[in-house]
Amino acid sequence: MADPHGFQKFNRATPAHRPVPLRLMDYREVYEKAPAGQIEQQATRCMDCGVPFCHEGCPLGNIIPEWNDLVRQNRWREAYDRLHATNNFPEFTGRLCPAPCEGACVLGINDDAVAIKDVELAIVERAFAEGWTTPIKPSLDTGMRVAVVGSGPAGLAAAQQLTRAGHTVTVYERDDRLGGLMRYGVPEY
Repeated sequence: MADPHGFQKFNRATPAHRPVPLRLMDYREVYEKAPAGQIEQQATRCMDCGVPFCHEGCPLGNIIPEWNDLVRQNRWREAYDRLHATNNFPEFTGRLCPAPCEGACVLGINDDAVAIKDVELAIVERAFAEGWTTPIKPSLDTGMRVAVVGSGPAGLAAAQQLTRAGHTVTVYERDDRLGGLMRYGVPEY
């Protein structure tokens, strides 16, 4: 159960931008690392409103109130598992998604919305740091072979799900490198 008063205790806070002159010198993240406790405070602002419109706002149907509450309780591994249940690549969406979930956040009706995108990115970054991002091997082999055309995020997500279902998957790409839009349409970070 979420903290029903969390949004009253904490204001919306997002990580600061790195200064532009520094950003021009490298390809690192645009944002500074969030101060200690800021992500947990943002997760605490989620009030588990009963009808979470953030689900409707999220094209992936992420179970946002659940992983926010797990972060609030400092149960990061479970939060990662919950996030990864609906999102194949939170490391992409946590950086690049325009966060329509935040626009749909019920708290946003009268106050600033929960910083959902920052919480999502913090979860997956912790998962990488802690070594939780390991391949999930299929429990059975169907003997079926599937071809996926295109190695962008949608093609790779389809390949991942099909592999988990036990199929042997081959991904085909017309360009010289894998990644689709993530490689050719997004600046390097």
